[in-house]
Amino acid sequence: MRLGIVESGHRWPQALMLRAIGLFSRRRAPDVIRVMYYRPGLFGGEFRKHVQACLRRPSEWTPGERELMAAFVSAKNRCRF
Repeated sequence: MRLGIVESGHRWPQALMLRAIGLFSRRRAPDVIRVMYYRPGLFGGEFRKHVQACLRRPSEWTPGERELMAAFVSAKNRCRF
């Protein structure tokens, strides 16, 4: 289910960024990006910090390998993110 406000309720800087993402990728921006841009103070900032911490903390896997695994799992789940 998509919330209408997350589709079209962004402030103009975020709306401009979403439009640029769409133009460059030739696809609609992923839902997670739309949510992060809609409420960055509530969701976006904390989520971004958590993702960066997971991808950049010490590990046997490189950040690139972790990114690749995330992309693979997303593809298996038929998720564009």
